[in-house]
Amino acid sequence: MSAVTGRDLDLNLLRVFHVVAEQGSVTAAAAQLYLTQPAVSAALRRLTESIGAPLFARQGRGLVLTNRGTRLLAEVGPHLRALIDAAFSPSAFDPRTSERTLRLGSSDATESWLVPPLLRVLEREAPSMRIIVVPVQFRTVAEALASRRVDLAVTVADDLPSSVQRTILFRGGFVCLFDPRHARLGKTLRESDYFAHDHVIVSYNADLRGVIEDIVQKTRRVRCSLSSFANIGAIVDGSPLLATVPALVAGEIRRVRPHLRTLALPFRMTSGGMELLWLTVDDDDAAGRFLRAKILELAKAVDPDPRSPRSRGTSQSPSSGPRSRT
Repeated sequence: MSAVTGRDLDLNLLRVFHVVAEQGSVTAAAAQLYLTQPAVSAALRRLTESIGAPLFARQGRGLVLTNRGTRLLAEVGPHLRALIDAAFSPSAFDPRTSERTLRLGSSDATESWLVPPLLRVLEREAPSMRIIVVPVQFRTVAEALASRRVDLAVTVADDLPSSVQRTILFRGGFVCLFDPRHARLGKTLRESDYFAHDHVIVSYNADLRGVIEDIVQKTRRVRCSLSSFANIGAIVDGSPLLATVPALVAGEIRRVRPHLRTLALPFRMTSGGMELLWLTVDDDDAAGRFLRAKILELAKAVDPDPRSPRSRGTSQSPSSGPRSRT
């Protein structure tokens, strides 16, 4: 048992004692504390019994402190004021001087569009703050938040516990990425041409099934399966392979390889939104709020579909089927 809880002392009694000592009267103290006089007198008796020494003596119509009471007041007063200040004063946070380190969970589809501009924002507005980027994906993000491996995360997600807050950053669909020098597809991608080509996919399950197989229920000719989007552009570049990737990922790849092209898929596909996730218990963390606000601002600038609806606050986004692969 701790030193605080192991002694038979109600700490509320110390507040009553402090007010009585300041007022020099049970009646005046009761009025200030919004208690009855008998309640204040009973509290003083309980405190005296717990300490084992008288704290007040009568003098005329009022009360004066005994030697033990004087010593207790001198020791208790500063601590009571500090406790009240701690309870009612908002935590001070200044991004310009903060040295907080926050752990940001990021899917591989997120890191390239988010981290570089986020670092530039921090350099301007919070030069001493630091972030540690931790890889997560929809299967692992809930555990990463719950175990405190990350403080917040940006990824797609399916069902999450109620302890996780979530805000949709944007909704973006999938496109077909290809090298027009080697894959002749025309201006409109036909379904027959799509399935006639070989494909490179991303599968977090380390298999040859992707989102097309799961949602469209059709099988592609998969030549290569990768564990992340990092090298999709390099593999498509100079080859006839097609890659079905999120529109945002395709945009990032084409910034580096502008000769690659994208086409709309020849069938309708639903896709979930990229989400900002954090634990409810961290809602009032000033540094976390600061970082979340900056991520929301950055997301507006990169939304691949400006017509897409955004969440105004936290909401449970609908599941959109398997997200483990493309």
